Amino acid sequence: MRDRFWETVPLNSMTPKEWEALCDGCGKCCLNKIEFEDTNEVAFTRLACKLLDGETCFCSKYETRRDYVPDCVQLTPQKLPEIAYWLPRTCAYRRLHEDKPLPDWHYLLTGDRQSIHDAGASVQGWTVPEFKVPEEDWEDYLIEETP
Repeated sequence: MRDRFWETVPLNSMTPKEWEALCDGCGKCCLNKIEFEDTNEVAFTRLACKLLDGETCFCSKYETRRDYVPDCVQLTPQKLPEIAYWLPRTCAYRRLHEDKPLPDWHYLLTGDRQSIHDAGASVQGWTVPEFKVPEEDWEDYLIEETP
């Protein structure tokens, strides 16, 4: 990968490896969300996709995830403008799309994948598997998105 590519390369010009490297491993994109039609507000829940490993905060079946979760969104530079609002405010993809820098704890800056967890910016250890809660009760699991 190019040195500090996220500062100089437009999102749509990144190599697939650079694009994937932007993921900080927070796990927040794997949380179920509720979008309120009347306000277009997106609310996060603490309910995680059945494939999310709640300790590593990575998908347990990333390469084949759509075999298990057909509606899993594959984030691409082309889709980003349409769905950036759905991503957490700390997400590198969203931040770069909004011309903001990476958070200080991002592993591309620190060189340490653990720094996101140390900063408390991941979902590590506090999610509930979605299959344990009926969909009609999801509103009981709303959380305030962390900055």
